[in-house]
Amino acid sequence: MAIPQIVSKSFLSRRNELLFIVSVLAVLGTTGVLIGGIWDSASHALKIPDSFWTIQHVTVYSGVSLVAFSAAFGILISIKNRKIILGITMLLIGSLMQLGGGYVDYNFHEIYGIDGLVTSSHLTIESGLLLTSVGGFLMLAKFGYSKTKKLVPFSIVNIIFSATWIGFNLSLLVGATMLCIPIYDLFSSGCSVM
Repeated sequence: MAIPQIVSKSFLSRRNELLFIVSVLAVLGTTGVLIGGIWDSASHALKIPDSFWTIQHVTVYSGVSLVAFSAAFGILISIKNRKIILGITMLLIGSLMQLGGGYVDYNFHEIYGIDGLVTSSHLTIESGLLLTSVGGFLMLAKFGYSKTKKLVPFSIVNIIFSATWIGFNLSLLVGATMLCIPIYDLFSSGCSVM
């Protein structure tokens, strides 16, 4: 038997295990994005100088890259389960939105230095984060609770935090001036809506 056939048979026989690893990486990557985002917000509260290449942003985009890698790897495995296909699609679209929004955010930081709390790039990143959170949860749902019981709480917290985060920023769009006054000091850039 030729080596490619041996590798193919071995690889395809472990498809379920590989998809489980993909879902674990997706959930952990999304958790990394949230931790980096919360860390970045805490840095604003401490009035630490802001630029794009801070350790907080590196943490965020390392998490995004992990999700993108897991989605790309998941696509390479031929699958027929609708939950998995939907989950992987959400992971891929969400991570691409975050990477695209990150590129725009990088350019914004390069041109203006610090950016406002509510920008189109941040809203794109946050929308992508919500998609990857839900996509990771859908992927875990395929494997049953007995196998995923330690990861499900992380996945649910990812969804709640990412939905809350985007909801908070969207509320700033509605009542920007009144809502921004109390948190102006928290973000050294102000609570500008750009």
